[in-house]
This record gives sequence, C-alpha cells and structure tokens, in this order.
Amino acid sequence: MTSPWSSPPAPPDYRPRFPERGYGIGILGCGQIAQSAHLPAYAKYDQHVAGVWSRSPSTTAGVPERFPFVKAIASSPEELLADPEVEVVDIATPTEYRLEWVAAAVDAGKHVLAQKPLTTDLVGLADVLALASARGVRVAVNQNGRWAPAWRLATMLVEDGAIGEIIGVTHLHDKPLPPIAGTPFDQIDHMLLSDYLVHWTDITRCWLRGKQAASLRAFDARTPGQPASARNPQSATIRLMCTDGATAVLRIVGDVRTPRPRCPFWIHGSDGTLRGSVLGGSDFLELERGETSTRFALEGQWFVDGFAGTMGELMCAIAEDREPSNSAADNIATVTITLAAQESAGRHGQEVDLAGLAL
Repeated sequence: MTSPWSSPPAPPDYRPRFPERGYGIGILGCGQIAQSAHLPAYAKYDQHVAGVWSRSPSTTAGVPERFPFVKAIASSPEELLADPEVEVVDIATPTEYRLEWVAAAVDAGKHVLAQKPLTTDLVGLADVLALASARGVRVAVNQNGRWAPAWRLATMLVEDGAIGEIIGVTHLHDKPLPPIAGTPFDQIDHMLLSDYLVHWTDITRCWLRGKQAASLRAFDARTPGQPASARNPQSATIRLMCTDGATAVLRIVGDVRTPRPRCPFWIHGSDGTLRGSVLGGSDFLELERGETSTRFALEGQWFVDGFAGTMGELMCAIAEDREPSNSAADNIATVTITLAAQESAGRHGQEVDLAGLAL
C-alpha cells in the first residue's frame, strides 16, 4: 500500500482559527506583553475586547488612543469580572498571582486564557480545575508558541504521520536573549528554565505526544563575559529521555551575537525529518522524505499570530463544547517538566526521574 506521504499533499491550514460567533474578551493585567502582543493580535483578527484592567492606571492610560477598539478601562478587577460583556478573561498578571486570578475568573463564571508559565502549584491547580468543571467553563493556557507558523505546521505534519515515529527533537536558541537584567524576570530562580524555555518545552511535548517521559537533566550556567548585572545564568540546556528511547535537547548557548538571529529546530522521525526555524524573521519549514525535500511557504509570525492562535483555539473549544488543545489540564505535563528542570539544575544537572509522565 502506498503511503499518503509518498508524494507530499498540500499542507494543512495552520493559521489561527476563530468561531463564527465571537466572545467578549477582558484582559486582566494589561501591561507590556498585553499591549505589545495580545491587543495587536485581537486587532488583527477583529476580536471584541470588552475591557482591560491593570494594577497601575498609568499603565493603561494610553490604551484608548492606541487601541480604540477596546470598549472600556476597568477601575478594578472586580469591575472587569462583573462585566457581562466579558466572556473570556485573558490573564497576563505576574506568575506569583496568576492562579489566584484564574480562580477568581472561574468563580465569576468566565472562561480563562492564562499566560504561561501557568503555575508551580499543581495541588492548587487541581482545585481550580475542579471549580471550572463545576461552573462549566474552560481554562486554557497561552502557550502561544504552539501557533508560531513553523511550529504549528510542524505539529500538524507530525500528527498526520509525515515523518513516521518521532525519534528525536532538537532546538538551538541562536539569537540574543531578550532584555532580562534589571527586570523582575532576573529575580526568578533559573529563569531560562522556569520561564523563558517553557514555550520550547511545551512544543517539544506536542511533537512527542503519545510517548512517556523517563528522565530529565537540566543545566544552567553563567557564560564567559556575562555582565555582573545579569543575575541569572545566560546558558541553559534541557535533555529529556523517553521510555521508548526517543530524546529531546533544548539548548540556549548564551546571549548570542549574530546578524542572522534564529531558533532552528529539527524533528527526526523513522520516515523523514522536519527542519525549520522561528523568530528573528528566520521562519521556515522543510519536510524531507527519501530523496524529496519540500519547503513550505509560511504566512504570519509568532508575534502576533501565535497570540491569536491560543485565544482562537479556546473560543473554538467553547463554541464546539470541548476541551481546548491548550487546556490547563494538558499543560500539567509542561509544568511538571519545567519543575523537574528547575530541580535538576538546582542539583547541578542530576537526573530527575519522571516516572513515565505521559507527554
């Protein structure tokens, strides 16, 4: 029997998808990331933003002028959560308070899209998810990297069996790091492993889905010439082993200096290879099977289409009465791997047993 991938068909549609019936969005924590990515994404895809709130009024002072489609600036989170036009709450508050806000939104009967990393409190998360089930609302996680065009199409091709059984995933962060020194992010222990790399960890899980994790080792270290003002190590590596022998490596070499910033990745399978890149204008994806190499033309960028993708998936799940693929329940495995990476790095790379964690 001829494999359906002996001659590559047209690629599936990887672009963000929204239901015909929209849902009013309220943004809780309308700071820098919300104004640079969330709101531009909702503007691009013509979504209704009923209101926004930020702890400091000065933070949202320029929102009406920059984003005139935003209907209201709430004076308090209680006002935002009580607004009947707000059906989905986009939570972009700091990590330490995030689960509390998720619980408050769920208690108000709102669907939730929570920024990543979701939480470090898995017990508390279980309580919130039980409340969400009782209230009949959906909770999703803003793992917007899943909808970066090259990563999204790669995921769909993997799911379609384009390269057979996955045997290995490799990521290289070949670009400068975002500004971290002097920001609150620099106060987070093992910041690259516990926050920044969560997108890479999560997409790797998507490509290894169906497998079981066996163990993990993680390392982070200060690099030669790293400024003393930068508290956190600027180099980090995660090595994941699956019970069937499949492996994954995620590597940040440091604050790279290059005129060609990019984040290349490779997904090796039993029947072929997917290779591509994201960020820095480097986006591409190639499928290699036998002697044939197919390069796919891509539309969009991680910023801002990825942010539209996460919200679109939640809204589609609400409309279709199903769990979103980026649900908080699904994200538990990403959180577990992230916590294991922190633990391993804190023990100088000692192996952490993941006890067959379902990916």
